[in-house]
Amino acid sequence: MPKVTCYATKKPVPLEDACRGDYIRDEIIKLIQNDFPNFSHDSYICVEKLNYYRQQYLTNLVAAEVTDLSELEKEVVKAITSHQILSENIESELEAKLTLSQKLADKVASFGGSWRFISFFFVFIMGWLSINLWIIATKPFDPYPFILLNLILSCVAAIQAPIIMMSQNRLEEKDRKRGENDYKINLKAELEIRLVHEKINHLITHQSKKMIEIQQLQMDYLEDILKHIEKKPTDT
Repeated sequence: MPKVTCYATKKPVPLEDACRGDYIRDEIIKLIQNDFPNFSHDSYICVEKLNYYRQQYLTNLVAAEVTDLSELEKEVVKAITSHQILSENIESELEAKLTLSQKLADKVASFGGSWRFISFFFVFIMGWLSINLWIIATKPFDPYPFILLNLILSCVAAIQAPIIMMSQNRLEEKDRKRGENDYKINLKAELEIRLVHEKINHLITHQSKKMIEIQQLQMDYLEDILKHIEKKPTDT
């Protein structure tokens, strides 16, 4: 198996594990030339070092979108470099961090937005009205216009509203976490697809070179056969 010398490591590597400079993107060549100024289109570099510069190119590509990498983008770059998986179920993590007050707010908000609460309040109000209008109509404890009932309803609404808002704020925080997680996964997928595209291009060019070599070898065989055929009559 023919071998070439990797310009970066100065070590011999099999030809199929190396890539020539004229088959590499110009942007990646510039990154290589930052470390090895004399690297040219005729030079070879091993696939391992080439992948390193490809990942560096992807990192620079993300950095070009925003001047300073955010924490999410840093996590994505780190995941690509270390081949980590970003997909995860964040529900269990978010639920584990809930405080007692947040759990209570969720339960109150869940009950307050259900038909059970509506049914309970409807029965309560109808019972209150029935007691004060008919059962103890002579001396009702809350005569018409039911000031005490209005006070109770106002207090319940005043307490229930901020509790429901607390639960909604927590749900918004959960949705934001989900959005951040989806963004990281989508960004990593996009960058990985670009990296796979680079590798496929390398494989295609490498296979094309092999096909050309095979065709040239076949042409050499054909030329030898033709020469043999042309010489045969003269020999006889």
